Amino acid sequence: MVASRRILKRTFINLIGCILCLSLSNISVGQESVAIIPKPVLSVSSNGQFVLSDRASIIHDNLTKATANFLKKSLKEDLDITLSLSKRKKSGIHLSLNTDLVEEEGYLLKITDRGIDVSARTEAGLFYGVQSLRQMILFGERNGNQVTLKATTIEDYPRFGWRAFMLDESRHFKGGDQVKKLLDQMALLKMNVFHWHLTDDQGWRIEIKKYPKLTEVGAFRSDTQVGGWNSEKRSNESHGGFYTQKQIKEIVAYATARHITVIPEIEMPGHASAAIAAYPWLGTSGESIDVPVVFGKMPDSYKVTDQRVLTFLHHVLDEVMTLFPSEIIHIGGDEVKYDQWKESTDVQAFMNKNDLSSPADLQIYFTNQISQYLDSKEKRMMGWNEILGHNVHAYQKSEDTEVKEELAVSSIIHFWKGELKLAKTALEKGYDIVNSLHSKTYLDYGYKNISVQAAYEFDPIPEGLETKYHSQVLGTGAQMWGEWIPTVERMDFQVFPRLAAYAEVGWTQLKQKDFDHFDFVLTKLKNYWSQKGIAYGKE
Repeated sequence: MVASRRILKRTFINLIGCILCLSLSNISVGQESVAIIPKPVLSVSSNGQFVLSDRASIIHDNLTKATANFLKKSLKEDLDITLSLSKRKKSGIHLSLNTDLVEEEGYLLKITDRGIDVSARTEAGLFYGVQSLRQMILFGERNGNQVTLKATTIEDYPRFGWRAFMLDESRHFKGGDQVKKLLDQMALLKMNVFHWHLTDDQGWRIEIKKYPKLTEVGAFRSDTQVGGWNSEKRSNESHGGFYTQKQIKEIVAYATARHITVIPEIEMPGHASAAIAAYPWLGTSGESIDVPVVFGKMPDSYKVTDQRVLTFLHHVLDEVMTLFPSEIIHIGGDEVKYDQWKESTDVQAFMNKNDLSSPADLQIYFTNQISQYLDSKEKRMMGWNEILGHNVHAYQKSEDTEVKEELAVSSIIHFWKGELKLAKTALEKGYDIVNSLHSKTYLDYGYKNISVQAAYEFDPIPEGLETKYHSQVLGTGAQMWGEWIPTVERMDFQVFPRLAAYAEVGWTQLKQKDFDHFDFVLTKLKNYWSQKGIAYGKE
């Protein structure tokens, strides 16, 4: 399971034995000679080199054919190097699976003057080994269609099992080509979770066949706020778009081929205005509204005490689950405004009947119903940390977040806001968390707020957390919220190069991290992005 971080014991006896047998005059041990992001666990450079040219082959078997094809296509697109595929042993790049290796996402990469060997226990690990090789080839010494690679041995595996990037397309729709571009760069950086924020107040972006108005009405708005929070300025242009189920399946398949799990986020019970605009009976007020053209926290939420609404959400989730094979469904759950619930006589009567002491209690009660439904479908629920009943917003009243209900412990808590002691408390209660603290991981924030170095230095393990809880920190995610990111160019500016920093946060062991080395390799990666037309941000 992608969300399960494995604490795996590892031994380098064979590799270290080889090192000890070599003369120190013929070998340099260290990371500096290997230009790879994320930085590997262990790399050893020695005398010798291999010259990769069109005369080489990619040697594979039936189990490694998909990775071989990916590598062949990548080298052709990136460097115009055309390698043949072969099942016979010859000079070139040998891909193999080796069950003797321990780490599920780990790999072993060896370059000698006789060729290149990439081996791993799993296909995912082999794919990551190929990404390291791709970078070495991309950044290697080139002469025409030949690339000279220094003799090197790399043994590598990730620190965390959850290495995510989130794209918010509710606020500004970007389209399939841009999503695939992002998935390509995630793959190169060994990131393995694409968190897709598909519904929110300002747009519903996924076709649900049972409820066609969700996209007929909810996917389009008449105007858009510009100029920042509380601004009266508007773009004076309509905005919209959505993904058909066929398009969703295509993107999921594209991600799967890159060993990336797509986690859909379907917001509930708040951030639901686009759905309420399509079907007003979903809202607590029951009033007809338009899809909002402004950003922020909207007043209405799903009327979670109405069985019709719960049935609607079950139907939506049923279609979502047929499209996304991921074991996890993200339900949002953040920034719920409680005023409508407090003003509704029906909601208040329901709360009294079920002994719910506050609106936050009602939200947990509802969230547990969704969790139970997903559990029954062999899925697992994930949500932002407000689903625990946390009071993390200045607009909330303390009495509104007094809770007696306990959130289902199977829930994954996506921590984004509040003091770190809240995350520690969740871990102590047995919850798994993904740490995406907004002040450290939000890509819509400017570089003055989160520099590349600040992004790089983020540690998902809260300071002072007892070691026994570390395994419950599944990893981290970098969030590209879209309110003020209307264009692809602006998105690229915000995402790159910080995406590379977050990739190393998720993969590289803490003791191996070195910002100076990262910054050196990043220069090479920026050159590659420039060739790809990616307008990365400049601090």
